[in-house]
Amino acid sequence: MRVRVDVTPDTAHLRWQDVHGPARAVVYGLLESRDQELAQALHDEGWQGQPLKPVGVGGPQFIGAPKKRGVYTTSSQGSVWFGSPVPQIASVLVAALAGREEIVWGATRLRVRGFTVDIAPPADTGVVEVETATPVVLKHDGRDLLPGDDHYLERLQHNLTHKADILGLPAPSGLRVLEAGPRRRFEVSGAPRRGAWVRIAMEADARFVEAVRSWGLGLETIQGFGWIR
Repeated sequence: MRVRVDVTPDTAHLRWQDVHGPARAVVYGLLESRDQELAQALHDEGWQGQPLKPVGVGGPQFIGAPKKRGVYTTSSQGSVWFGSPVPQIASVLVAALAGREEIVWGATRLRVRGFTVDIAPPADTGVVEVETATPVVLKHDGRDLLPGDDHYLERLQHNLTHKADILGLPAPSGLRVLEAGPRRRFEVSGAPRRGAWVRIAMEADARFVEAVRSWGLGLETIQGFGWIR
């Protein structure tokens, strides 16, 4: 399940370190407000004995934000997305968001105007294409990978297979990168995160397509990377 939260910011721009930096803390803050035990277990242990956290975030995006070189500008028409393919986690996020009037996103306060369950048309089993709205983070031997690098497809396939295993779903196959954006770099808690948005094709079970749409591609999805449009 994924939820779109419509927001209005109190600042004319986001600090660049706030594009992805606050996402993880916001997620845990929401979970803790409704289920502290779940939040602590997810933070300390991951999910079902695996370190991956089945949570995705699509950080603040603003319709009609004015273009200004080097500035992440905002508008009054903003949205933030939260998702999880695990019903237990998703239900806690929904309950927490239902009682929120404001989300503190780094140095910006986002006034909540409402939220809706973000329902996509039913996915089909077979070859599907998905595109991310935010950069996909992947690593190999401690090195950040970009589309076209050696091991990129291998690590993305590994990531998707691992997620399918955790969820008890068939792993996708036939993975291809159809298109990729430029290299992007963000600071998160003082550490660099590098990646690029991608459009991929894969042959997948419809249940997995729906699940990964609520989770994201690659690593650090809880920090807002790899969020699917």
